[in-house]
Amino acid sequence: MTEIDQLLSAAVEDKVIPFGVAMVTDRHGVLWSGVAGNRTPDVAATTDTLFRIFSMSKAIGAVAANILIDKQLLTLDTPVVDILDDFKNIQVLDGYGSNGPNLRDPRTPITVRHLLTNSAGFAYPGWSDRQSTFALLTDAPHPNSGLLDAIRGPLMFDPGEGMVYGYGFDWIGPLIEELDGRRVVEFCQAEIFDPLGMIDTMFEPDRAIDRLATGTLRTPDGSFTPFVVSPPAQPEVYGLGQALYGTAPDYIRFLRFFLNKGELDGRRLLSPEGFERMTTPQAGSLTMPVMKTTASVFSADANLCPESSKTWTTGFLTNTSDLEGRRRAGSLTWAGFLNTHYWADPTTGVAAVLMTQLLPFVDPEFMNLYDTFERTVYKTFAHTPGAMT
Repeated sequence: MTEIDQLLSAAVEDKVIPFGVAMVTDRHGVLWSGVAGNRTPDVAATTDTLFRIFSMSKAIGAVAANILIDKQLLTLDTPVVDILDDFKNIQVLDGYGSNGPNLRDPRTPITVRHLLTNSAGFAYPGWSDRQSTFALLTDAPHPNSGLLDAIRGPLMFDPGEGMVYGYGFDWIGPLIEELDGRRVVEFCQAEIFDPLGMIDTMFEPDRAIDRLATGTLRTPDGSFTPFVVSPPAQPEVYGLGQALYGTAPDYIRFLRFFLNKGELDGRRLLSPEGFERMTTPQAGSLTMPVMKTTASVFSADANLCPESSKTWTTGFLTNTSDLEGRRRAGSLTWAGFLNTHYWADPTTGVAAVLMTQLLPFVDPEFMNLYDTFERTVYKTFAHTPGAMT
């Protein structure tokens, strides 16, 4: 048993995670994979365990948007209102008055760039006091409801004037359907999943329901209790910020696609320019703030890679400096709500996933495990041919 295997097994035994599936890859193929624990009370985890990957969907949605850009159907600086009429009525929250929220028109239009870099002003209520208050006062539907009304705003600031974690990516689906003509499910299958061999990435889990893991919540005494939160079935709009189910092997293939500069196994999905858009900062001088939780039972404060300042490419959070013993500057990362985490390091040529189904998001015990996992990956594979070079 390798040191990484022991780490994963000990994490389950010590109740850091209920179960785990993890994989490491370089540009050429998988270097290591491991599983530990049970994905349901009676079934052991396997590498093909199906996960609710939630915001790991965002990078996939960003690839879809960049494919549209490569096809010259839009640009990063295209005002979204030029394509989607819904954006004519999206307003900025400008405080509260005696009659409730004060809303005004944005001073600048929302662009595709804003959607893909979390700089449009759309915010999730779980990490925005202002959005949480607005939702409470207006009974606004949650962005995870699958309703179009749930992603119509308001904005927390004028587009381009800040960075807040939100549901801008969920508008990529409507953009695809308006510009390409295919349903978002058909587009992603034909343009992304099939070419990359992502055989277990899907919008509805029906065909793999027997492999779907149980969701869990860490209770105050440190034990785990079943807790189900899933993307809505057959929604009004498939939000490409949070709609997908997938497996560790599929996401590892997706990350290898980025380690290989926009192609995999001889199939190129992104132009060199598209790859550049997805791997370099695209939000000017804006940096990602700490995501302060508004509901600690569901999320701790989120600050991935706290040692470095961060910003967004079109699709990934990226650290601006090297992390000692870990990933290098310019690495690509994000995570899903139920603690499915990944990074891809183009400098060293290594990427990895560590996945479970546990709340709260960025649970401190999980994040300590993730840090140790990453350090162990770099220590273990530092001299592997084809990796770390």
